[in-house]
Amino acid sequence: MRLGVVRGTVVLNHAVPSLMGVRLVILEPVTAERLAAGNPGGGKCLIAADQLGPGVGQMVGFAEGRTAASPWYPNDIPVDAYCCLIVENLNYTPPAAPAQQAPDQQTAVAKPNGKKSKQKVRS
Repeated sequence: MRLGVVRGTVVLNHAVPSLMGVRLVILEPVTAERLAAGNPGGGKCLIAADQLGPGVGQMVGFAEGRTAASPWYPNDIPVDAYCCLIVENLNYTPPAAPAQQAPDQQTAVAKPNGKKSKQKVRS
């Protein structure tokens, strides 16, 4: 499952009969970089089937692949993405930058024969 932001809806003039009555939305997947910057979105947009009714700008969770058609089982429906939840709250903390090597930390040192041994590094 991934997160995405609803950017709009799709209306079909002619559709496969199994898609009749299925709401389709345009989703922009959320990237970690944009989420950390406070501006979700940033991925390549896709079309997803929806039965939850999220509004434009709302964040949703969506499933992709064959799993997306599961809500219509045993009927066969040509769907590749499905909105499965509406995000109410999201608390995201970006990963911390790698810390500098602390004194007295062990590091691996290569010996001439190619084997590694651990050695204490002191500053």
